[in-house]
Amino acid sequence: KFCLFVSSSSSCSQTDGDLDGEQDEEVKSEDGRSQERPSAPSFSASLLAVMRIKQKYQTLKKRRLELGLSPAAGPPFGAPERSSPKIFTFDGLTPNAHAAFPPPSNPQKKKKKRRRKVLFPTGGPRRAAPKGERSRATYCLYLLFAIVFLQVYNAIENLDDHVLRYDLEGLEKTLRREVYGQQGAVEGLLSHLKDYLSTYVHNKPLVLSVNGPTGVGKSHLGRLLAGHFRSVVGDALVLQYYVLHHCPLEADAPHCAHNLSGRISDTVDRAEEEEKIPLFVFDEAEHMPAEMLDALWTLVTTRQANEYMNAIYLFLSNLGQAHVTKHMLHNSSRSAAAGLAKELAPVLRGALEKLHPMWAEAELVPLGLLEKSHVMECFLEEMTREGFYPDRANIERLAEEIEYFPAVGGHEFSQTGCKQVVAKVNLL
Repeated sequence: KFCLFVSSSSSCSQTDGDLDGEQDEEVKSEDGRSQERPSAPSFSASLLAVMRIKQKYQTLKKRRLELGLSPAAGPPFGAPERSSPKIFTFDGLTPNAHAAFPPPSNPQKKKKKRRRKVLFPTGGPRRAAPKGERSRATYCLYLLFAIVFLQVYNAIENLDDHVLRYDLEGLEKTLRREVYGQQGAVEGLLSHLKDYLSTYVHNKPLVLSVNGPTGVGKSHLGRLLAGHFRSVVGDALVLQYYVLHHCPLEADAPHCAHNLSGRISDTVDRAEEEEKIPLFVFDEAEHMPAEMLDALWTLVTTRQANEYMNAIYLFLSNLGQAHVTKHMLHNSSRSAAAGLAKELAPVLRGALEKLHPMWAEAELVPLGLLEKSHVMECFLEEMTREGFYPDRANIERLAEEIEYFPAVGGHEFSQTGCKQVVAKVNLL
């Protein structure tokens, strides 16, 4: 096969062995003649060569048609065998013809391969390589961490503000200064208050039961707590209920229970509006009738509205005083007195639950017996309050008039505590 390009047209044909032979001979003869002719410019020589080749091709084509040969037919009988190459070259051209195609200046130098540009299909959108961008989920995670941190920080700040509102540090100083011989009970009471008042939302109210013998400071402790809460939450949110004073007759117990429930409901509603925790103090709880205990037990145990869960109930009674007296006389060491609440709690709880299920919901704070030194401190405080000169000899003489249990372990425990101190000071 060979192709010839002239101007803008092209022609391709396949010749047999005999035509190729004749073509080779004619090409040689033409080359010989071209060598004899004077040299011409390289462009004209090439053009003339192409025109001659075209004329010869047309002549060969006419001859083939005359002989009736097809392109697929074999060579005629007796035709010379093919001796020329199948690919047409310009090897026979003159040196001037080769000047039209000068060789590269530096053939040994390799050409740099040009990188092909990546082309994208024109029909659809171009696809870009993925960029190393951060996922949006990372920013959401950072935002979540920030929100949790702010919530925790705000909760801690709110806890501190809520505790500071009730001034428990000032209450602790007052109780340690005013209550004698009951340091273990004071620590336990303050621990319950701190845990409960550290937050405003609760799942149950705080019920405290202060138990102990006569004259050990139960009523005095209740008055101190009521006075402190009045100063921090207001007088309307503190209720002091004396059973023998507010409900002296047992026949009025149902009516008293109904009135007490109404007063508690009004107080907790007002406390909810002010976002404060009220205090209910029930003194002489050992004389409280069953109807009143049932009403209080319903308020404490029933899961009602949130305002009923945010309240403190304080019961002062001498229930279980026999267990406290027995324990103090048989364990007169200071270490035993310090662990009084932990050792007596199971015994007291079992005895009180038999009286009413109300005590099963309470945190027990037992008060121990007072020693002679504690009674003398009570006399000193009362005499100072009444304007008497605190004479040491006079105080010891008044303390000797108090009845005591037999001395055990070097300690003298008063049978009536500081109950008779006020009466004896009034006789002065």
